[in-house]
Amino acid sequence: MTLSHTALVVGATGLSGGYLGRLLKSEGWQVVSLSRGAETLAFSDRHIAVDLSDRAAALAALGAVSDVTHVFFCTWSRQANEPENVRVNQAMVQNLFDGLAASPLQHAGLVTGLKHYLGSFDDYAAVKPYTPFLESQPRLPGLNFYYSQEDVLFAEAAKRGFTWAVHRPHTMIGLAVGNAMNMAMTLATYASICRETGRPFTFPGSVEQYHAVADVTDARILARQILWAATTPKAANTPFNITNGDVFRWTWLWAQIADYFGLPVGDYPGHPMPLEQQLADAPAIWAGIVQKYGLVDLPVGKLATWWHTDADLGRQIECFTDMTNSRRLGFADYQQTPQSFFDVFDEMRAQRLIPA
Repeated sequence: MTLSHTALVVGATGLSGGYLGRLLKSEGWQVVSLSRGAETLAFSDRHIAVDLSDRAAALAALGAVSDVTHVFFCTWSRQANEPENVRVNQAMVQNLFDGLAASPLQHAGLVTGLKHYLGSFDDYAAVKPYTPFLESQPRLPGLNFYYSQEDVLFAEAAKRGFTWAVHRPHTMIGLAVGNAMNMAMTLATYASICRETGRPFTFPGSVEQYHAVADVTDARILARQILWAATTPKAANTPFNITNGDVFRWTWLWAQIADYFGLPVGDYPGHPMPLEQQLADAPAIWAGIVQKYGLVDLPVGKLATWWHTDADLGRQIECFTDMTNSRRLGFADYQQTPQSFFDVFDEMRAQRLIPA
């Protein structure tokens, strides 16, 4: 890859954006990062600090950018309801493209997720989906901010002549402190609290999730698919599911995670026990763990997002995806799921985010 390729990574401090930015830099790309705050990122050649939901600010910040050839939208903003999710997140994508009017865009990648198949937060799983989720499935009825983001992408690509790809990961696995949707870091924090306090390490979700077939998405394999789609002509203008390529049941994987932390598996009670309720006392407990083990002084809310892991593990339906579009076009990458978790746990220990 030559330096004539300049990527703008929107949401560069997040899980998908951070891993993508590092991969692009390692492949010789010029990388422009964008997030709401000022950041110093090792992979970034220059940083743009702007809130894309502020149209005037976005147009001003992006107006001087004239060299971006590839843009990757790896963020979203959660609002109080789906009409507001649609309004804000659609506007963010539109403001981005309007701000990049002077750039010679060749390709745009959009990261969404499985709410494409499951429905919005307001109508989540109201229609029982077919599994595995197929990229050819029609949209669900009702508002969904993923659909609105896609519509902006499709319209801009048709108007300006660049190619597009939509990437639909399942639960993301990786390390990004402060990320709002981070199961691996949440489970590592939960396990560390269980080990310290003697609480049972018990699966907190639904019966259906405990026994059903599932899959997840390593942030590294998502980054590789995004790069592949951006540089493979035959992959142009295609939606892609993306997961590790294996499937599992939590009855098995939960035991693997427990073993990593040297914990026995708690007896599953046969009903959900949400982490957000179980760990209402976690802030004080975590502060004590940080002091005892000399960890990086972060509040527990920067490492664990109980509500999101509760939502993923509390589903009462089976969730796993088909990757036909990738496979038929030649993307055959694979990542073993237990190792995805273990790699994050290892890195958290190395960075002194959890006790060794």
